[in-house]
Amino acid sequence: MTDKTDESSAADGNPRSQEPPAAVPPGPEALRRKGSAASALGLVARRLRQPLPGAQPRLRFEMPPEYVQEHQAGEDEADLDSEVRPQFGRPGPRMSPQHPLYLGFMGTVGVGLALLVYWIGSNTTQLLLWIVAALFIALGLEPVVGWLENRKIPRPAGILVSVTVLISAVVGFFATLIPTIVEQVTEIVEQAPVWIRDFIDSEFFRSLDDQFGVRDRVSEELDKFVNDPAAVGGIFGGVVGFGSTVANGLFGTLIVLVLSLYFLAALPAMKKWGYRLAPRSRRNRVEALSEEITRSVGNYVIGQACVALLNATFAFIVMSIVGIPFALLLAFVVALLAFIPLVGGMIAGIVVLLVSLTEGWQTAAIYGICYFAYLQFEAYFISPRIMQKAVAVPGAVAVISVIAGGSLLGVLGALIAIPTAAAVLLLIREIYIVRQDQH
Repeated sequence: MTDKTDESSAADGNPRSQEPPAAVPPGPEALRRKGSAASALGLVARRLRQPLPGAQPRLRFEMPPEYVQEHQAGEDEADLDSEVRPQFGRPGPRMSPQHPLYLGFMGTVGVGLALLVYWIGSNTTQLLLWIVAALFIALGLEPVVGWLENRKIPRPAGILVSVTVLISAVVGFFATLIPTIVEQVTEIVEQAPVWIRDFIDSEFFRSLDDQFGVRDRVSEELDKFVNDPAAVGGIFGGVVGFGSTVANGLFGTLIVLVLSLYFLAALPAMKKWGYRLAPRSRRNRVEALSEEITRSVGNYVIGQACVALLNATFAFIVMSIVGIPFALLLAFVVALLAFIPLVGGMIAGIVVLLVSLTEGWQTAAIYGICYFAYLQFEAYFISPRIMQKAVAVPGAVAVISVIAGGSLLGVLGALIAIPTAAAVLLLIREIYIVRQDQH
């Protein structure tokens, strides 16, 4: 009866006849198939996680366990826990420092090591500079990686993100800068003959030529230069030297980038190894001082980068408004010089002022007023807020350290001078002065 009613309803076009059938729960056979598929996938995943037959884990340079001498003189060494006993036996008693053999041998070894260190340092100066630059960059990126770690991001991912952002910013900056530099240098080369011709046709040059014969003298010197093979060879050697300098610069940049990545990845392990080199009784103090120094250096690098970026941005805006030529190229120069603390901004302002004089003294005056007013605003409002977690160095010490660092290591020395001075002041304050106050 029910089947006939349903068939008649379907024939009459009743909407109820077009409703989908109710979902039928899966039977035992379907559940069994799903369970077997899940177990098979789990077995495959476990097999993939297992090492290959005969494979050994990669050797790692691990920190040795800390050895604490907890037993007394009469106790058996077998009673010591294997976790605290040295792997190759207990060290024997040290030789007395007053022993003549000890004094002579250690004195000879000390002199030999000093000469060896001097020889290595004098022959690997460029490598040492690369290492210092890479360590400086790694310490500068460490606060960023630490901030990402505090946001539950794993350290490898934080390192990858920070290094990727840094490389992208540098590549994007140079990708924007190089075409502009090429265009503006080409413009200078094209305009140079016009400037020379206008100068030659000027009344000033004509009067000099009438009095001193400048034109004939210049033509004579040019003929000598063209006919001198040594001069032509010098030009060729200069071009080759410039090319080798550029190649060495690119190679050094690559080395510094790779070393920075390695230092950044291994910085916690490097700190741990460094702390273990100190006696156990002083290890906590050494760790506290080292963490304060590395934190100050990292905050200084980030803060100085922000200050230099703001300085260059303001200079570029003012140069674009007043119409100073080669604004982007000069902004790049300002950014580089602004990395040098204290004196970098002043030098950058003078360089741009000299270029702006080509557009008239009014342009130079407007730019000078705006830029040097910004330097005062930066010194009293921007830098104190950006550098409040970085370093605190007296002004006289900062100036002396920057000049000394620049004289010793050039631009790199000027960059690391203030963090180095801050570290030295911290050590003097926390170690030497405290010790002197106790006497």
